Amino acid sequence: MPGPVKLAVIPGDGIGPEVVAEAVKVLDAVTAASGTVFEKTWFSLGATRFLETGDVLTAEDLASISAHDAILLGAVGGVPGDPRLKDANIERGLLLGLRFALDHYVNLRPTRVYPGVPSPLADAGDVDFVVVREGTEGPYVGNGGAIRRGTPHEVANEVSVNTAFGVERVVRFAFAQAAQRRNKLTLVHKTNVLTFAGGMWQRIVNDVAAEFPTVTVDYLHVDAATIFLVTDPARFDVIVTDNLFGDILTDLAGAISGGIGLAASGNINPDGAFPSMFEPVHGSAPDIAGQQKADPTAAILSVALLLEHLGLAEESAAVTTAVTADIALRDSRVRSTSEIGDAIARAIGAH
Repeated sequence: MPGPVKLAVIPGDGIGPEVVAEAVKVLDAVTAASGTVFEKTWFSLGATRFLETGDVLTAEDLASISAHDAILLGAVGGVPGDPRLKDANIERGLLLGLRFALDHYVNLRPTRVYPGVPSPLADAGDVDFVVVREGTEGPYVGNGGAIRRGTPHEVANEVSVNTAFGVERVVRFAFAQAAQRRNKLTLVHKTNVLTFAGGMWQRIVNDVAAEFPTVTVDYLHVDAATIFLVTDPARFDVIVTDNLFGDILTDLAGAISGGIGLAASGNINPDGAFPSMFEPVHGSAPDIAGQQKADPTAAILSVALLLEHLGLAEESAAVTTAVTADIALRDSRVRSTSEIGDAIARAIGAH
């Protein structure tokens, strides 16, 4: 990119600051080698900020973050059950707030089983796929309500919103991903029951497929997809699905790869109208915060996704290569969060 890259850094809560520190360390190592300049602005957002100020995400925060080229997020969330956070709703107010306000309509989550990393599956095979999850529609839009709360006759509704515009743009992104990978796309939905939304997803996938003749397309009900993610995950290349199904499937995919400590993600605005946000999929794990026990690999791989999104393909590949080499050399020795970051940064500097 021409000129310095403006990066908003949100360390967050719990182990967030620890893993972000190592991700930034690796980012600095790879950009020092290439000469790319990142100007970082640090934001205090999350449960800690809420307890200090009562704010989750102010208009001023949002305006400032929007002026950046990309966002690196650690993890947010306080101690479960903390009564001081009962009205905070950090996830909806901050994470979903950023995703919706910045039009992050693609949630991209790669899954790979690395050599030397034990998977819970006895024979996972050659697993390397990505899930393209729609990020701004579905049941998460907050379109719903409840009446007669707290009574035996309470009624609650959560409306799943699906628009042709929103579905088509994420489907096109997924096809483009498949065309750059192994030319296979799987639509996952529940068309036999969710006939209106599922029918629209299926029609749009069929229409866009005509523009990508090299991409083979298949379909799975979401329940069948969960079965194949356990019995034959190597069959997948690109999965495209809606917000709710994608949320569930990607956590299962993270477990397949050996744990969410290796699971990176991007909340992407492919049009470039707003900064995209990259984060490890794990939570803030307040029970181990400050103990240097967290694996920063997912945060570091999120930096690789960030670099790729910004068009810095060589730097992205260098981070991924260093991470892959580090994972391959891991043994029973327990390393601290900073030791893992140091090792990956050194590996980048050595090339």
